[in-house]
Amino acid sequence: MTLSKDNPSNSPLNFRLQHRLRVRWAEVDMQKVVFNPHYLTYFDIAIAQYWRELALPYELTLKSLEGDLFVKKATLEYNGSAYFDETLTICLRCARIGNSSMQFIGSILRDDQELISGEIVYVFADPVKKISKPIPPEFKSIISRYEEGADVTYLKTGQWHELRADALKLRQEVFVDEQGVPLELEEDELDASSIHAVLYNALKLPIATARLIMPSLDKSKSETLSVSETLGVGKIGRMAVSRELRGTHWGSRVLLALEELARTQNIKSISLHAQCQAKGFYAKHLYLPIGETFEEAGILHIEMNKQL
Repeated sequence: MTLSKDNPSNSPLNFRLQHRLRVRWAEVDMQKVVFNPHYLTYFDIAIAQYWRELALPYELTLKSLEGDLFVKKATLEYNGSAYFDETLTICLRCARIGNSSMQFIGSILRDDQELISGEIVYVFADPVKKISKPIPPEFKSIISRYEEGADVTYLKTGQWHELRADALKLRQEVFVDEQGVPLELEEDELDASSIHAVLYNALKLPIATARLIMPSLDKSKSETLSVSETLGVGKIGRMAVSRELRGTHWGSRVLLALEELARTQNIKSISLHAQCQAKGFYAKHLYLPIGETFEEAGILHIEMNKQL
């Protein structure tokens, strides 16, 4: 299966993945240019990002496919040099998928100038016997869809009894296993009355989740409620994204979906308790901080709000 492109081979438009990075001091040699083996590292960084864009956690995915990928061939052609602190664009695409091998074509650009072109060939093989085996059709399909610009995920929204197993699995991995939140705090009485969203990858594995708590309808309690519980204000919480896939747009996909759902319910404002380390993520989505930081489940949080 060859994935054809119409643009010139070194044009950024020819590549589905474009990943930017800055040259570090440790990557420059005595000639004051990037030491040549580091360009292979740059392509390897792009390969990792490619997997994140596929919404496929590498280890879990290959385990489910009962195989692994091994480099068969890696070649580079040098057309120019990169210098310390320059910003480079690492471009990558899957150009061909055979029976058991995959060919990736790459280009490293400084602005519009191609410095490096490269080719990496991977073989899909039994992880123990190291013997090649056919690439599963579903894996080929995912890559083809991505290269064609199609969506490689799908979103489900619904009630707790419908999505509990997948949402709770993610929440336990992130909050309980990673962050040490007590297990008994992870599921609460608000889950049953909330609307939940779970994002799945093409292998039907859950990769991100969150919930929307509907505004309180009891006006008599309005004086004792926090900002996030006041009539007319919804609350988004329990936002969790698989560790391997963070730093892409999957969390945003869930957040925006719940915001749109809130609009259909005539909710005018959204509040949330953001972990301080995630404050920048919510700020990019126009959430504004309210008040001082506080501790919740042993983790520093800050309340943030957005007008819809």
